Amino acid sequence: MLKLGDVEIHRVVEIDRLPVTLDLLFTNATPEIVAANRDWLGDGLVEPDGDRLFVSHHSFVVRTPALNILVDTCIGNHKPRASMPAWHMLDQPYLERLSAIGLQPEDIDVVMCTHLHADHVGWNTRLVNGQWVPTFPNARYIISRAELAHFEGLHRANPTLPVARGAYQDSVLPVIERGLVELVDPDKALEGELARHVSLENAAGHTPGSMNVHVRASGAHACLCGDILHHAIQCAEPGLASTGDFDLERAYASRLGLLQRCADTNIDVLAAHFPSPTVGRVVSHGSAFRFVFGA
Repeated sequence: MLKLGDVEIHRVVEIDRLPVTLDLLFTNATPEIVAANRDWLGDGLVEPDGDRLFVSHHSFVVRTPALNILVDTCIGNHKPRASMPAWHMLDQPYLERLSAIGLQPEDIDVVMCTHLHADHVGWNTRLVNGQWVPTFPNARYIISRAELAHFEGLHRANPTLPVARGAYQDSVLPVIERGLVELVDPDKALEGELARHVSLENAAGHTPGSMNVHVRASGAHACLCGDILHHAIQCAEPGLASTGDFDLERAYASRLGLLQRCADTNIDVLAAHFPSPTVGRVVSHGSAFRFVFGA
């Protein structure tokens, strides 16, 4: 748990340490790049006897005095994801882990989707009597306007196509149809109580409407950066491109800009796929950067 004055940020884990091959994660990673960074990454981020990288799937819960805000909702249970076997038909105790920090689904006031990929929206819904229903019935689901327009366009162009591996149909459409979605423009200020501690930042590139979530309280600052960074190795090698990046140039610009703004500051960085201990800070290292966990 990260404490920023009277605001707490909790991590709710779905899968804590999943080994993935370089070609599954990045378009341009090589074993040589991993070897050159192994010493500072350590066994918690790189397979000790190989070159697979460890990633995590988790959500963040931002608890302010007035709101419970859930950022990204992982993969979800019972979701058919045959194109990604590690995500297919999961049965994880995610809601039990949410309960362990004292929250039930009905307690969530806001769900924020940094983007609409399948591993960030899955718990938006759950299967009840054969129907996908909102998991967090009292929440407003905040989505970038540009992001939804892109995925909505893909769906309309071919309704039979499983957009976002099917997540658009089973994890996004049901909350839209129930009127729970609030569209935002990331570079415009939020309103109401949410704006007291939270702001959004346009981070397009990984997807057309990716956004960073900034949390500020009592002079402290945390950045929840979604998939702008998939793995800490990208601090040393910002040019490593995710296989899921929609626009490689814009994704690189968003990633490099984030690293430059956070480097050597007191900004705590919380990425969506960094395994435990997850939280850390970016520090300068020559012409690139390193990620220091727990800084």
